[in-house]
Amino acid sequence: MPQRRVVTGRSHEPRARFAEELRLLRAGKGVSLRELAEELGWDASTLGKMESGRSLGSPEIVEALDQYYGTPGMLLALWELAVGDPTQFVEKYRAYMELEANAVSLWHYASANLPGLLQTPGYAREFLTAGGLDGDELAVQVEARMGRRELLTEEDAPRFRTIISEAVLRTPTRDPAEWQEQLEHLRHMSERKNVTIQVVPLSVGLHALTNTNTMFLRGADGRTVAWVETGFTAELIEESREVERLQLRYDLVRDLALSPGESREFIRRVWEEAQCEPST
Repeated sequence: MPQRRVVTGRSHEPRARFAEELRLLRAGKGVSLRELAEELGWDASTLGKMESGRSLGSPEIVEALDQYYGTPGMLLALWELAVGDPTQFVEKYRAYMELEANAVSLWHYASANLPGLLQTPGYAREFLTAGGLDGDELAVQVEARMGRRELLTEEDAPRFRTIISEAVLRTPTRDPAEWQEQLEHLRHMSERKNVTIQVVPLSVGLHALTNTNTMFLRGADGRTVAWVETGFTAELIEESREVERLQLRYDLVRDLALSPGESREFIRRVWEEAQCEPST
C-alpha cells in the first residue's frame, strides 16, 4: 500500500500522487473523461491511463491539463517527480538508477543491446518484451526508460560515452520503421556535445569485454563505481581495485573502436542499409 501523509491523507509515492491529483481535479471540475478529452483534444484512454497510474503521459499533455485546471506548473512539477521516481523501476535496478541520476559522467560498453539512455520507445518495448514483460508492467517500464533519456538532454547533462559493438547495430527490431527510428536517434544523439558514441567493428575479434555490458558512473565526490550485466545477472561493483581492473579493460576496448566521427559515419551507413531493406 502506498504510504500516506498524515496531514492530507494523500499518497506519498510520486507516481500515485500524480494520478491521485488528476482524479481529484477532474472530479472537482465535474467533467467526464470523454468531456475532458474533447476539451483538450487528447485521447480519453490516454487520460484514463494517467488517472489510474498506468501511464504518466507526456509533458505536453500535462501542460494542457495544468492550463485547463488552472494549476500553472503544479501538475508538471508532480509529473517530473513521478518520472524521476526510482520506485517505478524493477527493485534490483533501483540502486543503479539512483547512481545514474546523480552521476556527473558515465562511460558505457554495449555488447548485446543499446544502452537504455539511448533507446527509442519501439526498441525499449521489444527489448523488454523479450525479457518477459507485458501488459501494464511493460507500459510502465517503457515509460520509465523514456524518462531516463532526459538525463542526457538536461541543461547540466552529464558527459556520456558509449562504445557499441557492431553486433548491436546488426541486430534490428522486428519493425523496420522502428529500427530506422532508433538508428536515426543514435545519429542525432551522437551530435550532442555531451554524448560520444563509438563503434567496435566485429573485425577486431575477441576483446576484453566481449560478453559484458558495463557502465562506469562517477559521482560528484569523484568516486567511480561500475555496473556489470551479463545475460541473466547484474552486479554493482564498488571496490576500487575491481573497478580499476574493469576500467583497464574498457580502455583496451576503446583503443579498438572507431573514432567518434568514423562511428557516426558507420551508423549512417547502417541506417541507409535499413532504409533499403524491404518491409515484411
